[in-house]
Amino acid sequence: MFYINLIPVGIVYILAAVLPAALLLFYMYRKDTIEKEPAGLLFKLIGLGVLAAIVSGGLEGAAITVLDRFISVANPLYVIILAFLVVAVVEEGTKYIFMKLITWKNPHFNFRFDGIIYAVFISLGFAAFENIGYVAGYGLTIAPTRALLAIPGHMSFAVFMGVFYGRARLWANRGDDQKSSVNRKLAYLVAVFLHGFYDACAMKQTALSTIIFFAFIIAIDILMISTIKKEALTDHPL
Repeated sequence: MFYINLIPVGIVYILAAVLPAALLLFYMYRKDTIEKEPAGLLFKLIGLGVLAAIVSGGLEGAAITVLDRFISVANPLYVIILAFLVVAVVEEGTKYIFMKLITWKNPHFNFRFDGIIYAVFISLGFAAFENIGYVAGYGLTIAPTRALLAIPGHMSFAVFMGVFYGRARLWANRGDDQKSSVNRKLAYLVAVFLHGFYDACAMKQTALSTIIFFAFIIAIDILMISTIKKEALTDHPL
């Protein structure tokens, strides 16, 4: 009876962790109005997002071990370095690398908006898996906060990564390798900056950082939604 009772509880926890990401994935799928991406490719991206989360966990653990040897946790710079140069660099890096591996030369990457779709799907796969760990570790009480802040946060970083990633593919198709390279770098660096800023404000836990954090969340969510709408409406073949 004990094991039977655990099954529904486990399902509730998984649903609470995964449902926010699933809803956002459905929203993005509907926004891709001109030509839907193959379901197989999208599921691969979600799976690679999970793999990126697993790989990131190992890399971040190693990086934090090194960081702790060189700088004290009490040092004000510790949080900044941790947020930007460890968490953001590693997590956005694994997402970007895995995304590029299966999409850059994929023949289905033939519209500019596809870049946003790919980045969002891999990022929300990452976020959903990460969220399962948080909900399992801290309980259902953390689920609403994660649903409103962390999951949309990952999505917003991905949208801006995808904007530049789509443009990079556009310039590559036009034979301009320099502009393509610049946009690939921007795809990664913009996501790193946004992610690092988000985490730094959240980790600081001061009155000022909390105010800045919520102002940033509101601003980035508004900008993300307007960007999605604009990019979807102005989408064109590569």
